[in-house]
Amino acid sequence: MTGERLVVGRVRGLQGLAGVVRVEVLSDEPSRFTPGDVVYVEGERRPLTVTWRQADGPGLLVRFAELPTREAAEPLRERYLEAAATPPDELEAGRFYWHELLAAAVRTTSGEALGEVADVFRAGGAEVLVVRGGPRGELYVPAVRGVVVEFAPRQGRITVDAEALDLGPPRTPRPRGRRSSRAAASRPQAAPEATARPAAEVPPVPGTEDGEGPR
Repeated sequence: MTGERLVVGRVRGLQGLAGVVRVEVLSDEPSRFTPGDVVYVEGERRPLTVTWRQADGPGLLVRFAELPTREAAEPLRERYLEAAATPPDELEAGRFYWHELLAAAVRTTSGEALGEVADVFRAGGAEVLVVRGGPRGELYVPAVRGVVVEFAPRQGRITVDAEALDLGPPRTPRPRGRRSSRAAASRPQAAPEATARPAAEVPPVPGTEDGEGPR
């Protein structure tokens, strides 16, 4: 991951005439945007050095040394800001980047394959894994204690408790064969199968509360 950068914020607006920008923070690392920190506009190589910051509701007001005026800062509006990523092997134990979870195989404790992690999002302070490609269709798996039994995305595996997800028994393949249209029409239509929803109230898995670690 040498030289890789991760999105840490987005400029939502400007304030005043001295180049101050309003930043929506998209990082779990509280030290981001500390004076002296360097960030980059997404897709650009020019560094921006933080000289001042102040809390602004849910976000921050930030000033950069390289952008002393409102006119200079105007091109940052609605642009993403990136910072150099910490190599995965230097993260604290139990912390991961979201992209490290992608493609990890998800199975139940009984060995049933549920698919692979296709996406990650946050709900209620915990990460939720979107699992696709398995026989049960798309599933939402909260990465919290009581659901996740083994969390080893760097080894390509995540094990979950099927009962905690209320999955029910595995699907039994329907036998193939010819059926008349009359018989099919007379059979009542099955209700769509429910998928697991995020259980934000469940305590997080120790060491995996943040999922991806600093971004």
